[in-house]
Amino acid sequence: MTSVECSLESGQDQEAYGEYLAGYCNKGLVIYLQGPLGAGKTTLTRGFLRGLGYSGKVKSPTYTLVEEYSLPQRNCVHFDLYRLADPEELEFMGIRDFTLEQDILLVEWPDKGTGFLPEADLLINISYAETGRTVQILSNTEKGNIYLKQLPL
Repeated sequence: MTSVECSLESGQDQEAYGEYLAGYCNKGLVIYLQGPLGAGKTTLTRGFLRGLGYSGKVKSPTYTLVEEYSLPQRNCVHFDLYRLADPEELEFMGIRDFTLEQDILLVEWPDKGTGFLPEADLLINISYAETGRTVQILSNTEKGNIYLKQLPL
């Protein structure tokens, strides 16, 4: 399992890092975003979407559970499963309708969807640091390994 880690001082840094990560992202990637409440999972996602070319408002799908973003070259789907009562609800939300070869799936609180989510290619762990946040990215599949190897560190 390959991994990279960095320290970020502010929310702006987190957005910029998300944008940077998107610059190396291809279609068909599943990314789990993990970390405590308020750590910046949606902030990183906002930057990621900007890096893919999305210029509209990016809000947390805490209440809607899912937000879809149609982009010129690919689609990005952002899940926030914090309020998911039962993992089976993902079936009713159409989790199987997303094409894993084409769509990029970003999933916050993936533990709430155990058994119904596709396997993650990348695990992004965000934790509080003395100042700012620490972001650790782990590859979980061969596709994830390839992605991490192409990042200029």
